[in-house]
Amino acid sequence: MTVEIRTAADVLASEGSAALAARRAQRDDPLLREIWRQFVDSGGPVQLESLHVTAPDLGAAAVRARAAALDEADLIGLAGEEIRLAYPFTAEPSAFEVVLGRKGVRYACCAIDALGIAPMLDVAVTVRSWCHWSGEPLVFEIDPAAGPRPALPGIVVWVERGRSGGDRRSGFL
Repeated sequence: MTVEIRTAADVLASEGSAALAARRAQRDDPLLREIWRQFVDSGGPVQLESLHVTAPDLGAAAVRARAAALDEADLIGLAGEEIRLAYPFTAEPSAFEVVLGRKGVRYACCAIDALGIAPMLDVAVTVRSWCHWSGEPLVFEIDPAAGPRPALPGIVVWVERGRSGGDRRSGFL
């Protein structure tokens, strides 16, 4: 088995700057930001009907169309009338618990997403997971500016891309 080790700059260069710019623009969609807010507030899933209330300038058809576009872009997971995931959040229990203070536990889609929630929300969080090799529990805080506290010597985050190029998995070792 060959393990490819790349820097973030290598990954960004290989993805294509035009595609990344388009994806970043979609992340600025006010509807997606409202979906994230609802995941933070309640843990999800988010009902499309609730978005009609919080985005009154959009009609039901516009909310559905924008949600479908976000789903097509793989930024959310739309299932009927509810959104089950909106990267980095998932409504389903996962191996990556993120404690948001008094709001409680939210679930991240993967290890990378769990690490990114603190800077995304600009709040300190606690991540609870386990080592995917030994099974030992891992619990650490993430400061939005400074990163993991205390530093995590010896812990590695791995990312595996499926054979089709999609279906990424990640974890902690």
